Amino acid sequence: MNDKSQTTTKIVSCPRCSSAVNWGPQSPFRPFCSERCKLGDLGAWATGEYRLPEQKPQGIDDQDE
Repeated sequence: MNDKSQTTTKIVSCPRCSSAVNWGPQSPFRPFCSERCKLGDLGAWATGEYRLPEQKPQGIDDQDE
């Protein structure tokens, strides 16, 4: 038997501002707490704020290019 009345709500932290967010249909912007945090995160991706540093493979010199 599945008793949905005993289902616990998962609480997560907003990746942008660390506010508590209920993980469920009542939170349409999850994992973000609001549309503002969601758009702010998207903007950070678009501007390259989240880029990884470039690493050259070992054993390759600039002279070989």
